[in-house]
Amino acid sequence: MAEEGEKIIRINIEKEMKSAYIDYSMSVIVSRALPDVRDGLKPVHRRILFGMMDLGVYSNKPYKKSARIVGEVLGKYHPHGDTAVYDSMVRMAQPWSLRYMLVDGQGNFGSIDGDSPAAMRYTEARLQKIAEEMLSDIEKETVDFSLNFDDSLEEPTVLPTRIPALLLNGASGIAVGMATNMAPHNLTEVIDGTIAFIDNRDIDIDSLMEHIKAPDFPTGGTIYGYQGVKDAFHTGRGRIVMRAKTEIEETNSGRFRIIVTEIPYQVN
Repeated sequence: MAEEGEKIIRINIEKEMKSAYIDYSMSVIVSRALPDVRDGLKPVHRRILFGMMDLGVYSNKPYKKSARIVGEVLGKYHPHGDTAVYDSMVRMAQPWSLRYMLVDGQGNFGSIDGDSPAAMRYTEARLQKIAEEMLSDIEKETVDFSLNFDDSLEEPTVLPTRIPALLLNGASGIAVGMATNMAPHNLTEVIDGTIAFIDNRDIDIDSLMEHIKAPDFPTGGTIYGYQGVKDAFHTGRGRIVMRAKTEIEETNSGRFRIIVTEIPYQVN
């Protein structure tokens, strides 16, 4: 029964479920799971970098406790739990996770073998120089700002990055009905490819691949077979097979051991 003054609107449940699911999926895509192609960042990463800039934790300034940074981001821009914010910040400070790190971490930030980082009260961090290039000129109205979760502050909808961050560090994410998994690339090669595109806007993909030859993974390794790379560049879908690099060393006792010097990306 409707209370006095209330109005009941009869709707088709099938249409309402369809509309609600689309709204939910778009919210997940835009606000959480997938990066923005303009700056290559998901909202949590963008808010961490912006929050660190707010705190003045630049590459030429002293490190600040990770817990202080997480608290800044949590309280002002990203009210989704301290673990989510800290884990995201840690990943930006791991040389085996990002080709070009955005956070300069001091302390135990985990290991390539899968060891967990120390608690946020023990570690410290500041911005990497390349992250400052992503934030440069943000105060000059170069990007749009929107209200934060409680309408008390403004945050950027995208960073005015001077670097093609999505191509450099790649991206991965699972949303509702779609997913992405892009490989990182070499900065010099991407710049060469960009210059080639500026010089010739009609350049084809094969010509671009003369400059950007293949993904450039932070953990090294050897790419076996080039067809997967071609498929990825031409169609957006491709299977890249990787192999670790190893060396055989002889110990003082006369035994031999295999030393892995480079491993496939995201393998431990």
